[in-house]
Amino acid sequence: MNTSGSTEKSAKVAVIGGGSFGSALADILGHNGHRVALQFRTAEAAAAFNASHINAKYLPGITLSANITATADLAEAVHGATLVLVCVPSPWFRETVRAMAPALNAEQMLVSTTKGIETGTFKLMTEILGEETPCTRIGALSGPNLAKEIAAHKLSGTVIASSDAGLVAIVQEWLSCPYFRVYSNPDVRGVELGGVLKNVYAIATGLADALELGDNARGLILTRALAEMSRFAVKSGADPLTFLGLAGVGDLITTCTSPQSRNFRVGRLIGQGKTLDQAVKEIGEVAEGVHTVRTVYGRLADMSIRMRILEGLHTLLFEGRPVREVVGGLMSEPQMEDVEFAGK
Repeated sequence: MNTSGSTEKSAKVAVIGGGSFGSALADILGHNGHRVALQFRTAEAAAAFNASHINAKYLPGITLSANITATADLAEAVHGATLVLVCVPSPWFRETVRAMAPALNAEQMLVSTTKGIETGTFKLMTEILGEETPCTRIGALSGPNLAKEIAAHKLSGTVIASSDAGLVAIVQEWLSCPYFRVYSNPDVRGVELGGVLKNVYAIATGLADALELGDNARGLILTRALAEMSRFAVKSGADPLTFLGLAGVGDLITTCTSPQSRNFRVGRLIGQGKTLDQAVKEIGEVAEGVHTVRTVYGRLADMSIRMRILEGLHTLLFEGRPVREVVGGLMSEPQMEDVEFAGK
């Protein structure tokens, strides 16, 4: 097994999670000549994919690479894989990783694409990979990556973060193609937190869109969001400059302005009068920002920081405060200096 930074043609890659993003990444890898094992939660879903090479639930109408073989068996998927991409929602991340751990060996490279924080432990996904597996070659992939656009071969970029230069080189080489560019950043914590936190503010811009607050309000939310995110990053040991890059402001802008974003859609549905449960049910996929609001809010007091937009969303989503009151409360907060990047 070649786990250096050099090219290994037709290597096996496992993609754990047959959702939209996992399927889009599997398609790139397959078209780049690699043998891809795409793991689905059920044997029925795997069989349906193998019969058509279409992920009808998440990427309808798009035929994916013939080099992808679907399976519901975690051990079968990861066995012999040089690289394993873990693309499952954060509530099931640890359970999934723990289940596949006995089939892994220390030489394999693991990369999380999940943008979430574990409830209760406040662990990021790379930390869970380190705790639950024998692998030490670990990284995180994050950026403005709307899966349907990637699957449709529209221009996109992402960031691979790891302290392992060989892993970074392989991910950049194996996932790069004419429509998908892979940048690198050694700040794993910052890259992960960028992907986690931007989902919160996508809910806020979705609300603003439903309430027809206008483009000025969107600019206000995005700018204040960047200040809150960088402030949290500093307290969490990340490099605030990471938030000025693709995994930070790039992902923030895309997620907060696109109707394709699950979190934006949740916010818009709530702004239209739906309850949180109704909105999540209508979306039909996990909106990580909902979990993130609750999880991060529970840590703010211990960290001695304020995140006013996130706090306002918590009162709306989990305390029953009316939308208009939340907006009014945010606008009546003490006024601050304009430039507050990584500030107080």
